[in-house]
Amino acid sequence: MFKHINKVLSLIAILSLVFVAACDQMAGDKTKKKGSSKTVDATKKAGFVKCGVSQGLPGFSNADASGNWTGVDVDVCRAVAAAVLGDASKVKYTPLSAKERFTALTSGEIDVLSRNTTWTLSRDADIGLTFVGVNFYDGQGFMVRKDSGISSVNDFSNGISACTNIGTTTELNMRDFFNSRNISYEPVAFEKADEVVAAYDAGRCDTYTTDKSGLAAQRTKMSNPDEHIVLPETISKEPLGPVVRQGDSVWEDIVRWSLNTMIEAEEYGITSGNADMMKTSDNPAIKRLVGAEGEMGAAFGLDNDWNYRIITQVGNYGESYKRNIADTGILPDRGPNELWTKGGILYVPPSR
Repeated sequence: MFKHINKVLSLIAILSLVFVAACDQMAGDKTKKKGSSKTVDATKKAGFVKCGVSQGLPGFSNADASGNWTGVDVDVCRAVAAAVLGDASKVKYTPLSAKERFTALTSGEIDVLSRNTTWTLSRDADIGLTFVGVNFYDGQGFMVRKDSGISSVNDFSNGISACTNIGTTTELNMRDFFNSRNISYEPVAFEKADEVVAAYDAGRCDTYTTDKSGLAAQRTKMSNPDEHIVLPETISKEPLGPVVRQGDSVWEDIVRWSLNTMIEAEEYGITSGNADMMKTSDNPAIKRLVGAEGEMGAAFGLDNDWNYRIITQVGNYGESYKRNIADTGILPDRGPNELWTKGGILYVPPSR
């Protein structure tokens, strides 16, 4: 009988140890989920966010003569730096061609790719990357010279030459477009965007095709911008947004919610200028966005002012769009990039 009791007690002891170990494992997993990130650790150690950008696209990612980067894509990386490092200026920008960008991200040369990149199934599923949101809804178009006699894509004829970038959805969409209309065409493709613009501007091709925002931005670099028009037709969907490597869910969430914070702040009327005043708002949603209520940074391992810093140092999405795209004359009309409450399709999940 005593042997039986001893066996029972031994079994209970073993089960207790298993239970305690399981609880410790669950607690460890929970702690790991709440803020454990190799990318965050490496970023803090380096003291800057490693951000991949374009080789120069006004309004999106473009450097001035002093090497200062600006644009709506740049502001995504600045928001991440404000959230993680407390300072939006702590970003190292790496200019990348369309061909180089994904390799740079998967290899670890950069940790965020914020470079007018289209979210597609193959990119999201096949090469170990995750798109964390959309910061610009776009579509592909065509630019031609005003004196070409072309006013619509319906005026294109066999033998037309088209300049574009290698390694882009633009190149694939162009092929699909011309083939579907049985129009023979001559592709004139380059790796660097400035090479494409220079070739078109020099008359080496009849039309230049890329995202419409890109056409509007690149036209500002041409010798005589007013001599060129963007045709009215849009031939594709191009949701552009930041990208991260798969495998670090905390870093992924930080980048996603940094962008979401900028968009939702605009929705609630929170700006870089009034964020302090908004801390005393009666609206709980506003108070959460400025760090006055809740612990919204805990899941990322960040303090409670991470989103407040994004808003005060970078601004909301509307502020970013205005200074980088609207006020520069690139695209004054926000179109689909207006908030969902104002006729656009810009919409993000709630911060709660």
